[in-house]
Amino acid sequence: MTDDAIRALWQTMAAGWNAGDAVRFASVFAADVDFVNVRGEALSGRAAVAGTHAGLFSGAYRGTTLAASVTLVRRLTPELSLVHVTSEIRPAGVVTHAQAVVRHAGAPEIAAFHNMIPKG
Repeated sequence: MTDDAIRALWQTMAAGWNAGDAVRFASVFAADVDFVNVRGEALSGRAAVAGTHAGLFSGAYRGTTLAASVTLVRRLTPELSLVHVTSEIRPAGVVTHAQAVVRHAGAPEIAAFHNMIPKG
């Protein structure tokens, strides 16, 4: 598994966001993902991530874009990597920082994801 393959997960996620396509956005997450959003709400599973984001894309974040930058990829085991990502939602100007665990014992997928808005 290369760092480029891991970065591609965030490229797919951003492409889904930018198209307002919640299913494509969520496609990078494992079916059993543990996902914590910026409000501290815990979502369980890819379907929950897609459903929540469908609401965002048809509501407050309709027409926005997501730009993501992977800032750290650290191998934890041959099958797992820790990933840090900084993202910006434009034009809203919302900057987030995410920490994720990517499984790559097959096709890479995000198994755990915690997103937050940095203080300050």
